[in-house]
Amino acid sequence: MGEVLSQSEIDSLLAALSSGELDAETAMQEKEEKQVKNYDFSRPAKFSKEHLRTLGMIFEHYGRLLSTNLPVYLRKNVQVSVASSETVTFAEFSNALSNPVLLTIVNFSPLQGSIIMELTSGLGYAIIDRMLGGKGETLEKTREFSEIEMSIIERVMVICMQLLREPWKNVTEVNPYLERIETNPQFAQIISPSDMVALVTMNVKVGDVEGLMNVCLPFFTLESVMDRLNTKFWFANMQKMDEEDYEQFIETMVRKVDVPVKAVLGKSVITVNDFVNIQVGDIIRLDSKVDDELDVYVGNIKKFSAVPGASKEAYAVRITSVNREEE
Repeated sequence: MGEVLSQSEIDSLLAALSSGELDAETAMQEKEEKQVKNYDFSRPAKFSKEHLRTLGMIFEHYGRLLSTNLPVYLRKNVQVSVASSETVTFAEFSNALSNPVLLTIVNFSPLQGSIIMELTSGLGYAIIDRMLGGKGETLEKTREFSEIEMSIIERVMVICMQLLREPWKNVTEVNPYLERIETNPQFAQIISPSDMVALVTMNVKVGDVEGLMNVCLPFFTLESVMDRLNTKFWFANMQKMDEEDYEQFIETMVRKVDVPVKAVLGKSVITVNDFVNIQVGDIIRLDSKVDDELDVYVGNIKKFSAVPGASKEAYAVRITSVNREEE
């Protein structure tokens, strides 16, 4: 796209042409000359704007997953949004890190190499405080993390790392696993300092504490899927479930849910005085007979009728009828 001139520039150009200060043929020759652009070989342009735009969309999805899943563990409102996506050298990324810092090195299998998820120390202290029953406040003065605190952070980062699978599904199937967590940037040199990386910065707010999470994605790791990092491919490969597949998916998830099941032998009403004075060997008379069927409850809903029995050395019941919802 050519350069767009303002109205004042157009007026000045017409005035110069009419006065003879500017020759039209000379202007055309200058236009036909090849335009030379500076190229910095120390910062090769390996990530295009389209690549960065697609990475931003992927991590917007990832941010929504964090906002939904982390409150389950922290019992605190979590808000995550993508602040920026840019390309820098790995040296620029590592030199900007503070000490101590939480650097989670994630193996991005089956892709080659690893990525780094950096969490600011202030957010780390807030997460630790919340996981240990506090209000989720950060420290006024930074200090080194203890081994117990690192174990807590590792547990949270494993959860964050596993959530990476779904956003990347439209590009490629990944199975990330945690390699290690470093607090000193010097021990997190996973690639050459001059190599280019895509840096996605996410703004994370846990309660009243706000900080940044930076995701460092080396070109070496993403090289094999770079042609898929475009919005056209990303949208074309979005998996849309039809109603039948969706119902089957929901049914599969529901089948994995644990529910309490209890068989009620019978009920009785006694006074508080009798309850307080119950001794071993006392008999409580129930409102059911020996040969009556038992009510079996799933949760608080009566679902089955059964007769008592035994299975090996354990008590058991045998289902005799099913109570349908329509009944």
